[in-house]
Amino acid sequence: MIVVPMPSLKQYIPLLNDLKDYSKGLFQQDLIAGITVGVMLVPQGMAYAYLAGMPPIYGLYAGLVPLIAYAFFGSSRHLSVGPVAVSALLVYAGLSDLAKPHTETFVELAIFTGLLIGLVQMALSAFRLGLLVNFISHPVISGFTSAAAVVVAMSQLDDIIGIDIPRHHNQLASINYILNHLSDYNWLSVLFGFGSLTILILLRRWNKRMPGALLVVVAGTLLSWLLNLQDQGLEVVGDVPKGLPKLGLPDMSKDTFVALLPTVFIVTAISIVESLGIAKFYEGKSKGYQVQNNQELFALGIANFLGAFSRSIPTSGSFSRSAVNFSAHAKTHVSSLVSAVIVGLSLLFLTPLFRHLPMSVLAAIILLAVYNLFDYAEAARLWRVHKRDFVMLVSTFLGTLILGIELGVLLGFALSIITVLYRSSKPNVAVLGRIKGTNYYRSTNRYQSLEVIADTKIVRFDDQLYYGNAYYFRDKIISILSDSKATKFLILDASNIHDMDSTGLTVLKDIKIRALEMNIELRFCNLVEQVEDILENAGFLAGSKAYNSIEEALKR
Repeated sequence: MIVVPMPSLKQYIPLLNDLKDYSKGLFQQDLIAGITVGVMLVPQGMAYAYLAGMPPIYGLYAGLVPLIAYAFFGSSRHLSVGPVAVSALLVYAGLSDLAKPHTETFVELAIFTGLLIGLVQMALSAFRLGLLVNFISHPVISGFTSAAAVVVAMSQLDDIIGIDIPRHHNQLASINYILNHLSDYNWLSVLFGFGSLTILILLRRWNKRMPGALLVVVAGTLLSWLLNLQDQGLEVVGDVPKGLPKLGLPDMSKDTFVALLPTVFIVTAISIVESLGIAKFYEGKSKGYQVQNNQELFALGIANFLGAFSRSIPTSGSFSRSAVNFSAHAKTHVSSLVSAVIVGLSLLFLTPLFRHLPMSVLAAIILLAVYNLFDYAEAARLWRVHKRDFVMLVSTFLGTLILGIELGVLLGFALSIITVLYRSSKPNVAVLGRIKGTNYYRSTNRYQSLEVIADTKIVRFDDQLYYGNAYYFRDKIISILSDSKATKFLILDASNIHDMDSTGLTVLKDIKIRALEMNIELRFCNLVEQVEDILENAGFLAGSKAYNSIEEALKR
């Protein structure tokens, strides 16, 4: 009898592996990292909740249950999950047409969105479909996040300068409004906003591990309270509820579900791409563990799903907090549990202190957080090395700025798919020649002084042969054969043809017939096993010879 081993509980709950050989020394490092990230998360969470169109308290809720859930189920020891700027911005952009931000209706929609995101992420994990997000290329993501950085910055300028800026999909209209209302600025807000931003930048340059966000929050709150600046026109956070979140389901309906789907899918895709990217990055730096993609999807999903029950905004992996977690030498998921404890203590005891926190200080924290999203270095690199990807990045960037977040993301996704199809429809077809004195063959278009046999054409096709490129391949082969009347042999180097469909077979038959009409013998070499099986099953090799190498195929 064959005994199938049952999966270990540790496969589903990676935290158990962390605790297996846990020691006091590891806890001390996790404690320091967890406190550092938790202190950073409190002001960031409040800022990002406000960015998402919700009261700041919901950002603190997002730093509680989601962190605990990810600590149990996540496979990355350094990824810090919680509220993030891009997800908050996408939630705001997707829901602001359905309800007025900062209202109870908007809050319920945002929480329901988080629940649906969690369900989608867990479903992708269950069906091993996380690879679908790979169809969003890196230039598209870079273009989108760079545009998102601009949109985020624009969305915070009203708090920085103290005026209400009408919302526009086209950011140029917002800039025009700002320039035409200089006289309406609240200079107290400007002073606190740009003053906080300057302090944050200086502190970051001095010591990146310094909790700059916490320091400006404390300083800004104290100044606002001591000088009673609220009565002088400075906008502040106001009353923040005290205590842990009440558990419960958000308001849900079929119509709401349908209306939220576009936002759910966009936030899910961007969240997965960013979170897995961060997790893989720190996996490579630490080399002490392995990130499991589908486990990560489940962990992100359960964090959002359970977070919705605890009134959390949608959560994802954070660039900045993950970097702090890593640099503070976090060793296990216990650091995330410590961060959750810090947030919980803040909810229980510190929320009354946030009443006098200036909104312009929160806006300054957001501005600095999204600065790194503007990836101008990647745009410059692509301009040098790959013009087509540069055009894709710029198109997504401009599309997001001009058309809005949702249409910008859809444009980027469409560009990704179109680019894949275009590249696959016209792959490289190389005529090969031999490097003198060797058995190595290279493209005659790229290398000089290659040995070429007068009556033989050696051709390599660098892609799978399928319906999308089969007729392009046929036309290229016929063109190559027509250029030389002396050709007696056509050798097809199939080393890069890793798959073939029925259209590819049909085209090969066309080429074979055309070659026979021209008195040219068709020979195959370097067939991949899978393609060789396809050709044999189709009876194609019965009248054509297959060889193990180009040298063997050249023998008369």
